[in-house]
Amino acid sequence: MKWTDVFTALIRGMLNISLCFVGLILTIFLLREGSYMAAMLYNNTSEKSSYDLIEALVTYFLFFEFVALIVVYFKSGCHFPLRYFIYIAITAIIRLLIVDHSSAQDTILYCASIFILSTILLFTKSKKIEP
Repeated sequence: MKWTDVFTALIRGMLNISLCFVGLILTIFLLREGSYMAAMLYNNTSEKSSYDLIEALVTYFLFFEFVALIVVYFKSGCHFPLRYFIYIAITAIIRLLIVDHSSAQDTILYCASIFILSTILLFTKSKKIEP
């Protein structure tokens, strides 16, 4: 066995352990965000809290998507599919739209970004770039 194979296997093992650790941390944040949303539902129903609840819900989906990405990484033989990164980017921009919509120009740029990412997603699905 070559030293490069041993080194590559060592680095891949460290990467896998690190991703398991990151997945655990993200799962903890996911549960914490879920309990925060439940507390918001239980305590208050004002318009401000509804806005905060929607923001928390989109943040929850971001954590969920990152955890799902790590699961898919291990299920697909240590490969990150491109489309999952696009899903995460679209969700992050939607969260940004919900949180910061003070400037009309920024809102149009965010919407254009979502359109471009959706077009890229459509293109990558139709061309079967990923294995």
